[in-house]
Amino acid sequence: MPDRNDRSPAMSVLPRRLQGAATLAALLCLTTACQAPLASGPSSSTSTVVSTTGTASGTAAAALVALPVKGRAAKTGYSRKQFGQAWSDDVSVPSGHNGCDQRSDVLRRDLTGVAFKASTRGCVPASGALTDPYTGRTIHFTRGAATSTAVQIDHVVALSNAWQTGAAQLPADQRDNLAGDPLELLAVDGPTNEAKGDGDAATWLPPNKTFRCAYVVRQIAVKAKYRLWVTAAEKSSMTTVLRSCPGIDLPTELTVAVPAATQLKS
Repeated sequence: MPDRNDRSPAMSVLPRRLQGAATLAALLCLTTACQAPLASGPSSSTSTVVSTTGTASGTAAAALVALPVKGRAAKTGYSRKQFGQAWSDDVSVPSGHNGCDQRSDVLRRDLTGVAFKASTRGCVPASGALTDPYTGRTIHFTRGAATSTAVQIDHVVALSNAWQTGAAQLPADQRDNLAGDPLELLAVDGPTNEAKGDGDAATWLPPNKTFRCAYVVRQIAVKAKYRLWVTAAEKSSMTTVLRSCPGIDLPTELTVAVPAATQLKS
């Protein structure tokens, strides 16, 4: 994961006034999201900041410019098992090791009016309502063998796409983290998720056009956090979508956080 931004020894050779300004800027970066202005191209001085927790911050446009552009690698060797046990709580991400599987965590975050399965310590949702970001429809979720698939958990960056754009080169524990990261996971309409398959932004975008900016921004944030690349076609599609929301920032860990059982939405 990214290194912490330590103070450079070169600070001592700066004029006193510049030292003060640089110190103030560093403190602000530790307490707020360091936002970079909209980047106009690869030669821009704008940079994407990676926080001490590993999450990129700044504008989505700047982060997209910073992502490497390469062709999609071969799918050779890919399987879901390459990203660990599905919905494992044994991941080093926000909400990991909290005693609930990641699917239940995301349902708890994204559903409203949640009722819980008995004897699960407020962990496993039994029912609730989802305002589906991909279609804009309200979906009523009921847990059960014949009903649970109405609401599915989507990996915003499809895992096979992640594998072919750099994740194959990540250590196994980082692939596990990617697959279980709340930043990467959304509760969505089941059939729409199945229609997406392993598509990237060049081949699939949510039917709900009002959500396309948020969707693409989240993909960029995941790719920046886990050091993945984009294809030229993928970047072109993302750039087109971002034109409708210039200056939009990357999501923060706070905006995608999983609530504890005492912080459920009503």
